[in-house]
Amino acid sequence: MLTRDIWQDLINWKNREHHPLIIRGLRQTGKTYIVKQFGKEFYSSCVYVDLRADKTIHRAFDGDFNVDKMVMAISAAKPSVSFKEGKTLIILDEIQDCPNARSSLKYWDIDGRYDVIATGSFLGVKGFREPYMRGIPVGYEEQLTMYPLSFREFLINTGMNTDVMDYVSKCFEEHTEVEKTVHESMRTLYYQYLIVGGMPEAVNVFFESHDLNAVRRVQKTILSSIRDDFGRYKDIEGNEKVNEVLKLRAEACLDSMPAQLSKEYKKFKYSLVNVKGHSPEKADGLQYLEDVGLIIRSYNTRELTYPLKGVRIDSEFKAFYADTGLLVSQLGDEVPAQILAGDISSYKGALAENMVASAFATAGLPLYYFHAPSGSPELDFLFERDGGVVIVECKSSNNRATSMKYVIAHSKKYGTHRAVKFSDTNVGGGEGFETYPLYAIGFVKRSAGELIVDMVDVKNLKKPD
Repeated sequence: MLTRDIWQDLINWKNREHHPLIIRGLRQTGKTYIVKQFGKEFYSSCVYVDLRADKTIHRAFDGDFNVDKMVMAISAAKPSVSFKEGKTLIILDEIQDCPNARSSLKYWDIDGRYDVIATGSFLGVKGFREPYMRGIPVGYEEQLTMYPLSFREFLINTGMNTDVMDYVSKCFEEHTEVEKTVHESMRTLYYQYLIVGGMPEAVNVFFESHDLNAVRRVQKTILSSIRDDFGRYKDIEGNEKVNEVLKLRAEACLDSMPAQLSKEYKKFKYSLVNVKGHSPEKADGLQYLEDVGLIIRSYNTRELTYPLKGVRIDSEFKAFYADTGLLVSQLGDEVPAQILAGDISSYKGALAENMVASAFATAGLPLYYFHAPSGSPELDFLFERDGGVVIVECKSSNNRATSMKYVIAHSKKYGTHRAVKFSDTNVGGGEGFETYPLYAIGFVKRSAGELIVDMVDVKNLKKPD
């Protein structure tokens, strides 16, 4: 079993007061596997219900959502399971295929005798099925997104000593050089991760065989399997259908991704999408790819001001693969060898940028960049920290960060910001910016989520005289 960060999230969820949990994300990221293992380890009884494969069990959720009746119906359909109060985890897999099961989460939550975790790969996909007739249980469920393995998770699963990882993290925090032997080892592992990516099946094949051709075959199979589901939806009776037009648009948008990322300015252009229709129609295909978790978007901003969402340009964006390994699998057969040789510059920096984008997304950071109307300066990424904007440049080699230096030198026009450069070098810096090796992006800490704000005590508050 691969070690995943979400495992600790599940433990934390179990050990506090909680609602039913929904884990969403791209297909084949390991959602079902991790939840089933969690159920085996932490519960006396684990009741697994596959709502996609077993249509008959949908009837368990057709009644009045009485928990005892639902338990009885599930037990009848699955005679080998047992329900033990306070010791049972119910897993509702592919919950988007049964809207009533999603609606029932409110009643499992109110009843409180059993823990419930649901998984879904098509949750939030517009048009997947008719609207929920009995409502979505707002306030009665929690959600987590499961991504492909991050570089940090990849390192952990290589068997790397945690002391080494702590040492590297400390070097980044204290802005000191990483010892040469450690640096070169991390650099090599980073290049391997660029090729393998974080899809669990590809990672397992790599660790078992170190055969990159086998990894590539697995990646292509994963993408083919994901593509097979494009356009799939359920009608009002629950019958499975395929929206052929949406499927064609999604496939065309995906097919255009290598060309989109090979441009100097990687703004997504619908003119490169080889399918009939105008941009708004093609946009449906791209939105579908985003909804299923295959791609992530980074938006241009009008200026470098906080909050970035307020200056976001919705019509101007870049699109990246959620998993860099899947991107590499779509490029030429010679690309993995070039990467292993330390050359990731031939694809116009797209691999390094894609790595940063996927790492930021996994860490819970919204993606932004800055491209001036004149074309210069262009900053690869922006993110928010401590009420300000951090500017980021990502270089596939140790090239000069011209745009970043220009912005730093013109603070009256662009403001004063912390500046970070990721490149193929050790920890260092220049005037007004910090430099980190490309692999440092794998050590970006995950967002803590929403801040919990203490309520103001107003009971004794009086109107002033």
